[in-house]
Amino acid sequence: MKALVCGAGLAGLTLTWHLERAGWQVELVERAPAFRDGGYMIDFYGPGYEVAGRMGLHPRLEEVRYPVDELGYLDGAGRQTSGLRLPPDVTGVVSLLRADLARAIADAVRTTTRYGTSVTAVAQPPAAPVQVTLTDGSEHEVDLLVGSDGTHSTVRELVFGPERDHVRHLGHHVAAYSIHAPELSREIGTRYRMLTVPGLMAGAYALRGERLALLFLHRVSGPALPADPVAVLRERFGGLGWILPEVLPACPPPPELYYDQVTQVELGEWSRGRVVLLGDACQAVSLFAGHGASMAMTAAHVLATELAAGGLAAGEIGPALAGYERRMRPVIERVQRFGRRFIHWMAPPSRLRITARDLLLRAAALPGADRLLVGSLSPGGHGRIP
Repeated sequence: MKALVCGAGLAGLTLTWHLERAGWQVELVERAPAFRDGGYMIDFYGPGYEVAGRMGLHPRLEEVRYPVDELGYLDGAGRQTSGLRLPPDVTGVVSLLRADLARAIADAVRTTTRYGTSVTAVAQPPAAPVQVTLTDGSEHEVDLLVGSDGTHSTVRELVFGPERDHVRHLGHHVAAYSIHAPELSREIGTRYRMLTVPGLMAGAYALRGERLALLFLHRVSGPALPADPVAVLRERFGGLGWILPEVLPACPPPPELYYDQVTQVELGEWSRGRVVLLGDACQAVSLFAGHGASMAMTAAHVLATELAAGGLAAGEIGPALAGYERRMRPVIERVQRFGRRFIHWMAPPSRLRITARDLLLRAAALPGADRLLVGSLSPGGHGRIP
């Protein structure tokens, strides 16, 4: 069986790893010109962490993890207004850069990724392989085309219709970048620090190599991306105080600066014929849900197991794709609902909300309350592979 996987992110790489080991011939293409470093820190846990264990990746993840032991909110003068000490003995949870997780999977994949390449046309003749044309002009016939190419998926656009029909905008833009800042990196240490005012959130955490990572969220009136995102960040955040006057002048332009809408993706169906969507292309849960990496790897594992169990010898791929969607859709919808509820806690829209959050975190300082709060800030607990 032949598959063409469009998108070498967490979902596409994980699926490629599984299909290789099931004997598939896999082509993997990625529209970015090279492997995408950077991004932001994630807490990786739940069913995705279990999938990583089955792939033998846990030792590698322990090597690249960051020992984040405290979450703290600051005011413009750098004074902490509330915080939460994170339990040191929570098993099955690692804090790491999303790019480091992707690199760990990529290093375990045998298929060579063709960067700077995407899909330009898709045709599905009856009872025949999918005919795929790539941006380099090459044409391919495959048994399965997988669109794992993110929230702005080209495969989804070609097969399922315009992006506007499937994307729910959550009223915010997100930005992230990192800089070499030895003094600030030492000052932040193993703590995640955030400054929030109504409609704005800026966060910082230290990276290896005396680097500092910055994350920004800000409320917007519409989904359109600005022509100059650097100018927007400096204008919106430059007067807030803390370390921002020091780090914003070093903000790089895209692509070193990651800047995008905060969205969720919702489709009535995840497959048509021999084309299937995977990861953020159909299951984006948003930064607010904080479970996207785990969901991406879990969905890839579920799709691979359904393909292995289906009657593919007779060329019938439909039941496997239907089984994948049947198992994953309820999980994704639950996490998306959690993400929409969590918006007002992660990016408070008012002073009242900020005060309520600070009071909640202070209450969490009571013995045992920290574990209850950490458990509640999760979409349904750690969960298992569906």
